[in-house]
Parts: sequence; structure tokens; C-alpha cells
Amino acid sequence: MPTFYEYNPEQAYLLPPSVRDLLSENHLCFFIHQAVERLDLKPFEQGYREEGHPGYHPALQLKVWLYAYALGVTSSRRLEQRIREDMAFRYLAGGAQPDYWALNEFRKRHGRAINDVFTQVVELARSLGMGKLGQVAIDSTRIAANAAADSAETIEKLRAERAKIRQRIRRWQRQCERPDPNEGAGMEVAREALERLGERLAEIPGRIERLKKTGVKKLSRTDEDSRFLRERKGFVLGYTATVAVSEDHLIVAQQVSQASNDNELLVPMVEAVKRECGEGPGQALADSGFFSQENLEELERRKIDAYVPDSHVGRELNRGVRVRGHAAARDPAQQRMRRKLRSAVGRAVYQRRKEIVEPVLGVLKEQRGMRRFRLRGLAKVAVEFTLAATALNLTRLWRGRPQLRAIA
Repeated sequence: MPTFYEYNPEQAYLLPPSVRDLLSENHLCFFIHQAVERLDLKPFEQGYREEGHPGYHPALQLKVWLYAYALGVTSSRRLEQRIREDMAFRYLAGGAQPDYWALNEFRKRHGRAINDVFTQVVELARSLGMGKLGQVAIDSTRIAANAAADSAETIEKLRAERAKIRQRIRRWQRQCERPDPNEGAGMEVAREALERLGERLAEIPGRIERLKKTGVKKLSRTDEDSRFLRERKGFVLGYTATVAVSEDHLIVAQQVSQASNDNELLVPMVEAVKRECGEGPGQALADSGFFSQENLEELERRKIDAYVPDSHVGRELNRGVRVRGHAAARDPAQQRMRRKLRSAVGRAVYQRRKEIVEPVLGVLKEQRGMRRFRLRGLAKVAVEFTLAATALNLTRLWRGRPQLRAIA
């Protein structure tokens, strides 16, 4: 007869008494636990009062969210389920079982504190030898909003809706003027419908005014902060996420914005690197989308060695051959940039941009669920992206050299 290992799922002693006996000592959940224990969580605690029902500890919720984003789990309902069923999540939760509402509320109410956690993790990484700023690559990507693109409002749509509502109201008023022996409950229902139409009609001027103030042609009614942004395949309703990545693939600065053009983001990202790390980048690498004369002049003024091609030189660098018929550079800063990028050393440095930043964006979008945000509103989606960036940095630390694992 064939032989098998003993199998009995109903046995009384199914799991070991310690999680560490089941998971390896180098498991990511233990690393995240120890890393969060080193952080200052006072900004979280200041958001709670002494009165009222006890809440779940901020360290608990921060750990499970960071571990969740490290695994690509971005849904609070899915996280609630994983805490009940997954051993690593149960360890980080200390046996507690917070529901999806508490988990989601933590993510929404502690935006500033979560930004502070990102800064502390960057400081921790740099204290352990990572986050080298010799070369810093900057790039942006579009992330879809939690809203349907076909539900966007335009001034034409709103005016057409207003005309349609007015037509329905007039039709109902004409019907009321006719002698009708069947008046009664039906009339009461019709009056309620008329009141609802009146409320919708009163909202339309405010919606038109809000659309005009934003300066855009289309505005999502579901997520008013989202914008229609151009990407390679057309347009996407969403946000622009920008990262600055060190030469050892650590995200040293990040932000989410409504910007439709990347060139307005270059200088702010350089400033963000200095703010997060205490010093600016040695070399700043960015593609042609970030190019502008003003950016080159500002980076030169700050004495930052930048590698930012204009569209023509960018095409040359991508194809590997000289492009004919392009416009001559008249600005001295642009002329100097073209000479630098066309040199052998300049080409080699610029090619590092793809190697540094694009894998990081690929991991965030393909593995960590950052193709579409869960929350709505600029401030809330910025918190989501900060959690994802912080979780990726912790994963980089965890996978780093053996001495970097000493904190665990």
C-alpha cells in the first residue's frame, strides 16, 4: 500500500504555540514589526482623546497596513479578512481583529502622521547605509482614480441636464392644471418627485461654477479632485504620482498631484529630496517630460548636476542615433545640456535613469496595486501612495545586505 504523512486537520494541536516556530526568523512581518517599533508614533497618538471607547493601537494598524501594501493588499475589507486568516497578519495585529471601518478610518484620518512615517523610514534607511544620493532619478506615472471616466461633467452636459429638468417640471405643472378625478396619493408622490427635481435644479449653478473655477473642461462628480491626464494609451481619469529614487532603488521623495505636465514637478521634487534627506542630489536624472528652460536655469543656480534632455535630444538618446531637422537650441542652458548629454559620459549617466526609477514604478503598479486608488480626493490618495512607497522602502531594507537586517 502507498505510504503518506499523517493527515488530521481536526487534531487539537494544529499550530505551534509561537508564530516564530511557523514562520522563518527572516520573515518580512517580523522586520516590519521591529522597524515600526523604532519609529516615533506620537503624531498618531495626538489624534486620539482620553475619553470614549478604547481604540486599536496606532502601531497595530500601521504595521498591518504597511505589510498589506507590501503584499499588494489595498482594500480595507480584504485586509480585515487577511487579519483573520493569515498568520503573519494575526501576529502584527497581536491577535486583535479590527474591522474594515476602523482600518479604513485610520488610513483616512492620519495623513500627516503617515507622511512623517515615510520620512522616518528614509532616515532609518540612510542611517543603515542606503539612500545614496549620488544619482537620483525622478519620474512620474498616472494612477487611475476611483471614479468612472464616463460620469464626468462638462458645462454642456450640465446645461442639457438643467434644460431637461425644467422641461419635466413644466410638463408636471401642465398636468396639474388639467381636471383629473384621480387625484390623491398619486399627486403626493408626484409632488415629492417635483421637490427632488427642484433640488437637482438648484444644485446645477453651483456645479457649473465649480467646473469653471477648476479651469478644466471635464470634472468627475465622483472624485472632483481627479483630472483627465494624458498617458501613452490616451487619457486616464486620475492623478500624477511622482517619485525620486536613489541609485540603490530607495524612494527618497514622493508626491501625488493633479499636474498634467511633468515639467512643473522637477524643481519641487529636488526640493523634496533635500527636505527628506537633509541634502540635495548629486546628479538629478529625468526624462524629456520634465524639461523646460526655467528648470535648467534653476538647477544650475542650485549647482545640481542635472541630466534632463529636451524632446529632440531625448529622441536621440532613445534611438541611439542623431535626429536630423530638429530646432537649434538658442538658450545657453539648453545648449550646455545638449553638449553634456551627447558626450559619452553624459549618455552613460542618463541611461542610468531607466535602471534606477522605472523598476520601482513597475513594482508599485504591477505588484503593489498602484494602478488604481481606493480612496477619493487628493489628500486621501496621497496617503495611499505614501503607504505604498513606505512599504516598498521597508521591503528594500529587508532585502538589503545582511547587516541591514540587524534591526530585526
